[in-house]
Amino acid sequence: MAIIVNLDVMLAKRKMSVTELSERVGITMANISILKNGKAKAIRFSTLEAICEALDCQPGDILEYRRDLDSIDT
Repeated sequence: MAIIVNLDVMLAKRKMSVTELSERVGITMANISILKNGKAKAIRFSTLEAICEALDCQPGDILEYRRDLDSIDT
């Protein structure tokens, strides 16, 4: 199972920098980068809500589920 974080895509669509998103959301650039690079193990709903508000998007625009092909029985 893999959850893909498309934060970089949304930042590009909105022409917004990590610095600007960090300021709008109120979390550090380091934490935004961890999330953006798919290294985060969890995200608080309040943080996800703030990101969605700042980027004017839905959670599904940022998070995507992709089935891990290695785990499918053949």
